Amino acid sequence: MAAVYSEAKAAVEILIREGAQLASKICVIIPAYNASETIGQVVRGALKYVPLVIVADDGSTDHTAKFAAEAGGEVILIEKNRGKGHALKMLFQRAIDKGYDAVISMDADLQHDPEKIPNFIQIHNIHPNDIIVGSRMHEKEKIPRARYNSMHVARFYVSLAANQFIEDTQCGFRLYPLSLIKKILLTTDRYVTETEILMKAGDGGGFIRSVRIETIYGNYNSHFRPIMDVAAITAYVISYLMIKWLIEGVCSNRPYSYSPNNIRDLIGRHKIIDRLFQAIIVPTIFPGSVLFLIEYIFFSPIIKNNFASIRRLNSGFFKITLATYMLPVLVMIAIIEKSCSAVGVKLRFLDRIIKMFYPHLWKEKEST
Repeated sequence: MAAVYSEAKAAVEILIREGAQLASKICVIIPAYNASETIGQVVRGALKYVPLVIVADDGSTDHTAKFAAEAGGEVILIEKNRGKGHALKMLFQRAIDKGYDAVISMDADLQHDPEKIPNFIQIHNIHPNDIIVGSRMHEKEKIPRARYNSMHVARFYVSLAANQFIEDTQCGFRLYPLSLIKKILLTTDRYVTETEILMKAGDGGGFIRSVRIETIYGNYNSHFRPIMDVAAITAYVISYLMIKWLIEGVCSNRPYSYSPNNIRDLIGRHKIIDRLFQAIIVPTIFPGSVLFLIEYIFFSPIIKNNFASIRRLNSGFFKITLATYMLPVLVMIAIIEKSCSAVGVKLRFLDRIIKMFYPHLWKEKEST
């Protein structure tokens, strides 16, 4: 253990000499579930650059906690598997209690290279109040096509909610300033929480930056459930946007609609009520987007700069409405392409349609 911490201290001294000094007190946090094969390597890699790695063992049935501790990590034991969001909330609180200023979140399955940690630290030193998100979107050829397309559509809507273009909204390799996390009430769980943080941080006036990382897909099983988790994220994003636009449509110069304990947070505090709310609100996205389009066009002479966040982006509500009505078309095309692929016919219509109808919403920020 002493040797591990000595290596970490020496690495930090190297960072200081190279101009990547730790301006803030930073630790690494890792939510982990049945990751005994990889967790030790991730912890040891992270300890080269930070003095502390905290691992939340989310009800694992293998030796994740043991191997994390042996590698030098501090372990939080969660008796029952409750998902990534719950684990992140516990990790945030532990880091806050220990007096840290920021945390770098990493996955436990080696998809995130610890050697990229200094890149996050360098950007944080310049922009200490901003969230920094790893981006894989520059390596399209390494990402499974279906996954890339879903990431492209997801970032369109998450960027709308966050009032800014976010290059990769689904990557879990991130640096979070804890001062910002303290301002957000997190009401979701599982994989929705990472999306919730980006939307609320951006919609509260925060800034989100990107840093390029390698795209790594190993042979380890992901705990992400493509249907259930995508559906949960989609439902939350839609329900959030509908409330945001309802507020912005009747308000002048109000691009930021999030504050703790607003109506969306109050609903989110109660799981059953929140599920009912999402079930009711999600189907209204189609007539709702038309209603907002009418407000956007015809209310603007009366309510100056309504939908302020939309007007700041390289967009307009017609583009958003069109993209929304294209969603069922995307699903149908995806089914057709998959059926054709099964009989040996390769079609690529979906890629072009997504690029056309779900563009970048802001001038793309440079990635490091």
